[in-house]
Amino acid sequence: MGHPKSPFRRTSRREALVSWFCRGFSSLFLLGAASLSACGESRFPTSSPGLTYSNWSVSEVPWSIHVVQVERTNQAYQLESVHAGGRALGLDTLDAQLRLIDPGLGCPVAAVNGDFYQRDKAYAGAPRGLQVVKGQLLSGPSGAPCCWTDVLGEPHATAVASHFQITWPDGQVTPFGLNGDRSVAGIEVYTPAVGASTQTVGGRELVLTRAAGSPWLPLRLDRTYTTRVQEVREAGDTPMGPDILVVSLGPTAVRSLPNVQTGAVLRIATTSVPALPGIRTAIGGGPILVRNGKRQKLAGEAGEAYEISSRFERHPRTAVGWNQRHFFLVEVDGRQRDLSVGMTLDELSQFLLKLGCQEAVSLDGGGSAALWHDGKIRNNPCDGYDRPIANALVVVKKAGKNGASPAARSN
Repeated sequence: MGHPKSPFRRTSRREALVSWFCRGFSSLFLLGAASLSACGESRFPTSSPGLTYSNWSVSEVPWSIHVVQVERTNQAYQLESVHAGGRALGLDTLDAQLRLIDPGLGCPVAAVNGDFYQRDKAYAGAPRGLQVVKGQLLSGPSGAPCCWTDVLGEPHATAVASHFQITWPDGQVTPFGLNGDRSVAGIEVYTPAVGASTQTVGGRELVLTRAAGSPWLPLRLDRTYTTRVQEVREAGDTPMGPDILVVSLGPTAVRSLPNVQTGAVLRIATTSVPALPGIRTAIGGGPILVRNGKRQKLAGEAGEAYEISSRFERHPRTAVGWNQRHFFLVEVDGRQRDLSVGMTLDELSQFLLKLGCQEAVSLDGGGSAALWHDGKIRNNPCDGYDRPIANALVVVKKAGKNGASPAARSN
């Protein structure tokens, strides 16, 4: 699946940038006597107004790095997230997910894979962290970092924690999860985005409808919903409908909570810390790699559990970063000795700094790492095929927009 090499032009700004990156790496990472003369070799560079894709090769490591750079001042582009099947669960390839983008938003022009996710069983595709699609809350925050955009479209990389709570008729308050795998002792709220049913086994489930005067679906972050119990079911797998919520109580939770009857009023709060009211797009990941233009020290060390130790090993990687002028979608191929061995997260941080990122967060990597641009997957997935994944971060060219903002054109 290799790409033919194009001539290397050393006069462009991008090639000078990558050459600078490589000089830094030669001293920082003790690459021995290996020459970096091939660093910055560009394969299939393509661009349109405000957006550029390039694939950079460092043959002596080797690395193959895919970068999409987007001008933030160009109002034609915005960041969106998408989930497989247009729901809160499920898996599909990155290419298939992009077909779900609402044409009213515009046309997808670039994308990378998104959050870590549950890989199998009934809740395959449940993201580990926060996901918001067009303002709709699909999964709750886990305390891990995520990339999110505020009401003005400004990007942020923040660790977000859940303070999701149900207030019961007797005043008791309990935390809950959203659209995920309910444990025996757990409490989970399911929205219509979960699919045809809750897919739970056992326990008790409360079918909720909207109480008069309350905001309602789709569920959004940092709101309080007043609901009324329409039905109590002494079993799991409740069928979902377009206008209901379901509170699912595991068998242990049932024993510790009041025996709620039909007609009871419950309040459901989707509070996060920090509060993020009105956000339109969010996708989980982590860890944060660059903050205020500085590389972040990574917790843990080699020899710990794989989730931690793998940070210090070379693997395929995906990240999103930005500065005042640009967004960057970055994918590094890996686990392919003759093409690209992958990066440690520290190496990825250094590369993101060399690109000019002031902020950056890592996304899922390994076999999930993928970058799509202009109609096709541009990288070489380490498994040899495009792995079905849960969600993605997408650059959309907005409908009716084809150029830079007036401010950008005046510069």
